[in-house]
Parts: sequence; C-alpha cells; structure tokens
Amino acid sequence: MSPSKKRISGHVRKATIIRSAASLFAEKGFSGTKTREIALRAGVSEALIFKHFPSKEDLYAAILAEESPVPELLSRVKHLAKQKNDIEVFSVIARMIVGGAPDSDLMRLILFSALENHEMSDMFFHNHIRGFYDFLAGYIQQRIEEGAFQPVQPLIAARGFMGMLIYHRLLTVLFQAKLPQTTEDISRTFVNIMMNGLKIPSPPEGTGMAGQTKKSRKRTVRRI
Repeated sequence: MSPSKKRISGHVRKATIIRSAASLFAEKGFSGTKTREIALRAGVSEALIFKHFPSKEDLYAAILAEESPVPELLSRVKHLAKQKNDIEVFSVIARMIVGGAPDSDLMRLILFSALENHEMSDMFFHNHIRGFYDFLAGYIQQRIEEGAFQPVQPLIAARGFMGMLIYHRLLTVLFQAKLPQTTEDISRTFVNIMMNGLKIPSPPEGTGMAGQTKKSRKRTVRRI
C-alpha cells in the first residue's frame, strides 16, 4: 500500500473514532462512556484509540474541534460585521442554528457534560461559546455607539437573541417539537423580532418635533 493510501486510511479511522465517540457521549454522557465501547462502535482496537487520543479528554477536544459550528459561524459573521450588514449578521446566525447546528449528538454531548458538571463543559464554554458571545455583544455595542441600535445592554441582547435560537433547537432535538414552517421562515421571524427590538424607529413622515402632525394637533384641540 502506498504512503498516500496509508495516510488516507489513518485519517478515515480517526474520523470514525471521533464520530463514534460523539455518538456514545451523546447517549451515555462523558463519564458513562468507556473507551472499549468507543472502540467496539468504531470497529477498531482500544489501543488504536489511545494512539490517536491519549485520553478521553483529548478525544472530547477533538470532537469539539471537528463538530462545533462556532468557528465557521464566527468567521462568516465577522465578515458581515465589517460591512455593517446588520440584518445579514443575525440572519446567518439564525439560519445556521435553526438549520441544525449544533447537530443532535453534539447538543446532547454538551448537555450531558454540563449536567455532569464535568470540566469538558467548561472547555466548550471558554473555547467556543464565550468568544462568540463576546463578539456578538461587541458588535451590538459598536452599532449602538454609531447610532444604529437603541441603547441596550449588549451582552443581554446577544443572549436574548441566541436564547430564542438555542431554545428552538432544544425543543426540536429533545422533544421532537418541529414546526411546519421552513428554516428560512423560522429564521426570518427570529431576526425580525431581534431587529425590531434593536433598531431605532424612524419618525413617521410629516411628523413634527413634538411627534404629532398639524392635523393631529388640531383634532386634539377640538377634543379639549
């Protein structure tokens, strides 16, 4: 067998181990999963697992690196943020999460780790979640300072938006509470709610400084 085929074979085996581990962690939790179970599901020896991943913690970190949608999402959103394309910034986030990210295995894995109070949960939060929230809150703060958004607490606003999306994913994954609308329609609804809450409303055409047209002021006088 040529060296190139050996490298491809090794890469495939490693990917199989990662997928098998992610599936088992999602089913049984990090603490409840044994490496021999991972080996059996992956169709490899336990020794081969330890060759690629010296510990379960290393395997967990590899799963996050391979499966977490955060790095790709952050890269796409940063590009749009530079253009100050507010609607598309939030739309890209909404479409990715409503469309199925993180996948069901990764979501269950993360929830298991949090419920077990395992350090792996902290790893995911610090290496993925916190950086994303910091960026989104920073973008909201920037747009507030530029006069595009209303003065709100940026981190709370970021959590509010992500809370809608993540809760939707939880209902879909954990309770199979799927909606009949398309991903695009669901995403658009969440984005509209967010943007209507952040955008500074434009005064109606013909409105004066007091917020009333001349016609409305005359009607008010007659009622008095």
